Amino acid sequence: MPLTRRRFFASLAAVPLVPHVAHAREPDVFQTNGIAINGTDPVVYFKDARPDSISNPHSVSWKGAEWQFNSAGNAAMFAADPAKFAPAFGGYCAFAASRGYLAPTVPEAWTIYEGKLYLNANLRARELWLQDIPGNIARGEANWPGILG
Repeated sequence: MPLTRRRFFASLAAVPLVPHVAHAREPDVFQTNGIAINGTDPVVYFKDARPDSISNPHSVSWKGAEWQFNSAGNAAMFAADPAKFAPAFGGYCAFAASRGYLAPTVPEAWTIYEGKLYLNANLRARELWLQDIPGNIARGEANWPGILG
């Protein structure tokens, strides 16, 4: 078949004008240089109701990140049941997840709600998170994991 003007323009219509750009997927766990959640021991939030990220010498690899702990016992507890201690939304800001985007977190902006740890980007985000925890969780779960990329 000879290439006619009509076939030529029809073939152009089948080619996208905007090239597809592949974006790298974000890690499942918020991490910096491979260290999960700023090196904070997630078990301490449950045991002592506070963050602990001062030179935690014990570690466990899980979901592509190194999780740090202040004791071998905490590391063993985490290793036995990581989902019990790991923060929701991979340790990314829970309020940001409820709004459909990712944000890093700080250890001081945390909440345990119905046995699950939630971290936030800052204390202001935590205040907003606390205004409607069940609604924010539902919105975050609807957005997750699509916001990872």
